[in-house]
Amino acid sequence: MTAHFTPQTFAFLADLEANNSKDWFEANRDRYEADWKAPALAFIEALAGAMAALEPALKAEAKINGSLRRINRDVRFSKNKSPYSPSCHIVFWCGDHPNRSPGMHFSLHTGGVGYGAGMWGLAPAQLQTWRDMVVDAVEGPKVIAALDRAAEVGCTLGEPDLARLPKGYDAEGRSAQLLRHKSLVARTHGTAAKPDVLTEDGAMDWAMEMTHALMPVIRIAAFL
Repeated sequence: MTAHFTPQTFAFLADLEANNSKDWFEANRDRYEADWKAPALAFIEALAGAMAALEPALKAEAKINGSLRRINRDVRFSKNKSPYSPSCHIVFWCGDHPNRSPGMHFSLHTGGVGYGAGMWGLAPAQLQTWRDMVVDAVEGPKVIAALDRAAEVGCTLGEPDLARLPKGYDAEGRSAQLLRHKSLVARTHGTAAKPDVLTEDGAMDWAMEMTHALMPVIRIAAFL
């Protein structure tokens, strides 16, 4: 399927990273509209049908603060006071809120295209369900299989959140490591796909291939 992003998208992001100021951004707002916003919304719209056909269905809202994260950064509680994010972050999700639900993420930045799936910050009840799944004789192997499939497309969990096993749980090996995580997010870490996966023909097919590979992780997150 035809791509919507172009090399100009990545050129804009590189220039924004080097000139991250309001004056520069306003002087280049036409590039933001043509090379960042328009192709991102077209990408989301083009994938809406395929995402809706998944189980669970993933929502695609072709608008800013829907599937498209806004480019302006919230600098109130950040040491980094750069006003803009030199990336294009897109999410397809199942749940009530795009930022607090299980979902599939794509992030275009100067290094290429990052991607991943899952859910950040599990609530206490979700965390207990996650831990019970990990140690369950039937569900535990399914969790590991889902994460192994994610690893095949370059997505892995980050470092564990806990130094030791949570109280009341006993496990070894892979299960013990999983019990120390408080989120379920498999994503690229420090590596990214080349920009051409989203700038050349086959871009939509590639995006759905990555999504299908990560759907087992999304299904687990949606169950929690």
